[in-house]
Amino acid sequence: MFRGKKYQQSAKLIDRSVQYDPTEALGLVVKAASAKFDETVELHVKLGVDSRHADQQVRGAVVLPNGTGKTRRVLVFAKDAKLDEAKEAGADFAGGMDLVEKITKENWFDFDVVVASPDMMGIVGRLGKVLGPKGLMPSPKAGTVTPNVAAAVKEIKAGKVEYRLDKTNIIHCPIGKVSFGSEKLTENMDTLMRAIIKAKPAAAKGQYVRSCVVTSTMGPGVKVSSAKYL
Repeated sequence: MFRGKKYQQSAKLIDRSVQYDPTEALGLVVKAASAKFDETVELHVKLGVDSRHADQQVRGAVVLPNGTGKTRRVLVFAKDAKLDEAKEAGADFAGGMDLVEKITKENWFDFDVVVASPDMMGIVGRLGKVLGPKGLMPSPKAGTVTPNVAAAVKEIKAGKVEYRLDKTNIIHCPIGKVSFGSEKLTENMDTLMRAIIKAKPAAAKGQYVRSCVVTSTMGPGVKVSSAKYL
């Protein structure tokens, strides 16, 4: 795979054979970022579980202390008083069947997170085939199916992120922007890693955290030691 000069220069800062302390690793990510925009920093954690088994799923949500640096557009399915509460809490879109029809008929997806009150899941369920593949289907585990829709909206706006395994047993999650600096990024990473460790399934055997890598949008990956979290 061809890499540009900037990437190649950035890669020289990093020793691929070393697992760095989290703060040092994130310092290198910040230093290596060379794009003209404020790059997103992501954490990639490979776990020693098998996502094909229901009892080895790892999924949840956590509020990052310094947010993600990105404004997320929240859509809420609710009715009556909860609809007003959602709007007051800062929901970008709130409604019921009208939004279901907009999504299905207009192929409308101008939102990043979907929240629903439990009494609305009957109609939200009809969107499973379109929201599911995009990772947008609300769920109780992620805190996006809840009777307290206002609190859910406020948490998402404050920097709540959802983490979940992909098919290769890796969690990919944003932990902020390069402009945050290594200290704030470390605080966010610590919070996310502790949540992932806490979510370890009882059925998981052997080494739980296989590897951790942090990277910016356009930068090289940096291996991180997970020792401080275990």
